[in-house]
Amino acid sequence: MKEKDRRSKNASVTAAKGRGAEARGGRHEQRHSAAKGGPQKGKAGAPPPKAAPQKLPRPAAQESTPPRRVEPRSGEKPIEAVPLILETRPTAGYHLIDSGDGEKLEQYGPYRIVRPEAQALWPKALPSGVWEKADAIFTGDTDEDGMGRWRFPRETLGETWPMQLLDTDFLGRFTSFRHVGVFPEQLAHWSWMKDQVASADRPLKVLNLFGYTGVASLIAAKAGAEVTHVDASRKAIGWARENQAMARAEKLPIRWICDDAMKFIQREERRGSRYDIILTDPPKFGRGPNGEVWQLFDHLAAMLDICREILSEDARGLVLTAYSIRASFYSIHELMRETMRGRGGRVESGELIIREGGLDGTAPGRALSTSLFSRWVPK
Repeated sequence: MKEKDRRSKNASVTAAKGRGAEARGGRHEQRHSAAKGGPQKGKAGAPPPKAAPQKLPRPAAQESTPPRRVEPRSGEKPIEAVPLILETRPTAGYHLIDSGDGEKLEQYGPYRIVRPEAQALWPKALPSGVWEKADAIFTGDTDEDGMGRWRFPRETLGETWPMQLLDTDFLGRFTSFRHVGVFPEQLAHWSWMKDQVASADRPLKVLNLFGYTGVASLIAAKAGAEVTHVDASRKAIGWARENQAMARAEKLPIRWICDDAMKFIQREERRGSRYDIILTDPPKFGRGPNGEVWQLFDHLAAMLDICREILSEDARGLVLTAYSIRASFYSIHELMRETMRGRGGRVESGELIIREGGLDGTAPGRALSTSLFSRWVPK
């Protein structure tokens, strides 16, 4: 639920692990080869060679079982608004310049960056010369979580650089999993959240699950919210704190918590804690800090069920984003409606997209789909 995890002297560098890699990347199994050459030959009567000492097996990871049985809820389902397309258009600090042929060209602050993008099925609109002048190009595995390297055609760049979105400063970061420390399509949710917090007549409590590098948490806190940020990766929490320092927001009310998201919300339910807005951006697969296993299709229903229980009576919204899964938005839409039975309100679901803007961000072009979402709001 993801990175959240999200980071030279050579023109080609391997960066630190990306979004949720430490928390959700899985561990590679070590394969032991048989001894070369088959049985050893020796003198008659010679004792057989000693067997190599065997390593004790590692403790098995915790089972991927739902944390609780989800019972059917009663009452009317919320009204629905589908499909809803939430669009990120060019803005100060970021815009999608062009896309096509399985790649995208983006402007992040001062830098133009090329990254793989499987959804860009169409030809590129801009000439190859524009793409070749990018400041950074990710090369290597084109899978969403595949490792690779960054190539810097113009000049060698450092690991991080200053960024700003929605008046919030943070650090962009070149990671070895092609991510750059922020997911700009989330601006649609973040703008909605910021408006909810700013228009409230009290400080809203925001819970940011699978919070990655903390940009959403900082935006909410700067708008006046009390924020609880949860991520299973210690590295991601460290990056979030760096962003807090970058934003000069050390005094804002944010709790940075390194924990398994499911265990955390179960404890919050037992404590009777309540939140006005819950953002949840779970990965398809992940591991908690103590080996807890997260499988989206196994655990998502239980997670949303608990999130409903910890919503306040005057809650403003529950937001779910789902990346890299083979499913229709209708699957998470119907799950959200079943979860919120009897609570009233509206469930709006669809896709997050980014609109191309050309070189200067003023020429609207094609829409690039990035993820599915479902959002419950009280009215």
